[in-house]
Amino acid sequence: MIYEKLSAFQFFYITALFNPILAEWNTRDYVRREHSLTKPYQGSGMSVPYWDFLGSTIVTSNYVRLTPDLQSKSGAIWNTSPCHTRNWELQVQFKVHGRSKDLFGDGFVIWYVKDRMQHGPVFGSKDYFNGLAIVLDTYSNHNGAHNHQHPYISAMINNGTLHYDHDRDGTHTQLSGCEAKFRNYNHDTHISIVYKDDTLTVSTDLEGKNAWKECLKVENVLLPTGYFFGASATTGDLSDNHDIIAIKMYELDLLDTQNKDDDRSNIIPSAILFDAPRERVEDTKPAMSGVKTFLSMMALAIVIIVLVVLAIMWYQKRQENSRKRLY
Repeated sequence: MIYEKLSAFQFFYITALFNPILAEWNTRDYVRREHSLTKPYQGSGMSVPYWDFLGSTIVTSNYVRLTPDLQSKSGAIWNTSPCHTRNWELQVQFKVHGRSKDLFGDGFVIWYVKDRMQHGPVFGSKDYFNGLAIVLDTYSNHNGAHNHQHPYISAMINNGTLHYDHDRDGTHTQLSGCEAKFRNYNHDTHISIVYKDDTLTVSTDLEGKNAWKECLKVENVLLPTGYFFGASATTGDLSDNHDIIAIKMYELDLLDTQNKDDDRSNIIPSAILFDAPRERVEDTKPAMSGVKTFLSMMALAIVIIVLVVLAIMWYQKRQENSRKRLY
């Protein structure tokens, strides 16, 4: 009896000890399958439940490839179910890779927007969108004043009136951003997007350490319910493979200060704070390479030599004509 009582006590003690840990784990247990994409992808035939595809997107057994490593490709994947959850976390496992080590592009975007399946110029989706864009930009064309290197992750909130300035990498409309080297890794790369209590937090796990590193955090961000998750990518003169491995959407608990009966479906997407705008100064023309400089100097020298020879010939001919007139 003493042993049985002791065992019961030990069980109660162990349960009480580990209950906070289990409770913490359970905060991430509300996986919304209708907003998630995991292996095996395919349902009946080539369809994937809850997801539609656009453009060059292909589905394999190991990944969903938005674009291949080829020029001028564009693809997208869009969730078919609108998200009515107020607090959520979206974890995306992805892989961006290509043959080139130095020249690559353009990048991809993770969306939470009003209009789905819309092709356009912003990494394969529409401009002047309503909602949230998390831009993973790999290509820097160095137009305008920049203070960061690429690849680069940034966040943009749009109410349908803002233009994403691709020539200047969206630096004039972004909320915040961070440099993030996420290309050509052999291990898994992940990004986490958390929207909770009107605060947007973006974190990454790019080093395979199973630990999140905060990229940006912006408070006072308003996003309505009823929008759609998606991802799109594009290539131009430069290219990469843009692969989505998995998408998991977690419903997060409401805070005590949040009223579950609030209707947030008609909220206009907005944010109080943006990164300070920069003047749109066009870059000066890049300096020529050593080979181009050498060839240009050689051509100039040849032109000068030809002009000198012609001048000498003209002078000698004139002198000869002068002597003939004297005789």
